[in-house]
Amino acid sequence: MTTWHWIRHGPTHEKTFVGWRDVPADLSDVAMIARLDAHLPAQALLVSSDLIRSVHTADVLAGPGRQRLAHERDLRELHFGAWDGLAFPEVAKRDPDLSRAYWETPGDIVAPGGESWNQAARRVDAVVDRLNAAHPEGHIIAVAHFGVILTQVQRALGVSPQAAMAHEIDNLSVTHIRHRAGTWEVGGINHLP
Repeated sequence: MTTWHWIRHGPTHEKTFVGWRDVPADLSDVAMIARLDAHLPAQALLVSSDLIRSVHTADVLAGPGRQRLAHERDLRELHFGAWDGLAFPEVAKRDPDLSRAYWETPGDIVAPGGESWNQAARRVDAVVDRLNAAHPEGHIIAVAHFGVILTQVQRALGVSPQAAMAHEIDNLSVTHIRHRAGTWEVGGINHLP
């Protein structure tokens, strides 16, 4: 069995859409990071998206028993395209019907110049499937993003994108998902140690 420990990167304090834009994380809450580090298995593989907010969060969780894997571009956040860097009211004004549909009926709705929920889920699934095949036993700590983690919650629970998006994923929270031979089990969502 492979146990995934999905970690959402540290907070960015951005008030706009942040998808593939590379913005840093605030990792100043050393007490929170220490609790998170203590909660995670000492022996594990450690992987992150290639965006600095995830890379730097993974850096502070690296330890002698955690083997760092190469950063994974396909573990990036949802690609918001033209909306990246805009505030929610600006997006709603620019694309009122499209932006509402993107969040209310996620699936095949594509952000302008970006991607749909389903496209993001397929790229994340491919990374997870590859790592599951390469590491059918043990622990994987994966530092990624809100949307990335929710695609795996959706997959493991077998629910719709809308149902998955109803879950909160806080910064520096842990979502535990186990995989064995094509079977998924959720051990906890959005746990803050």
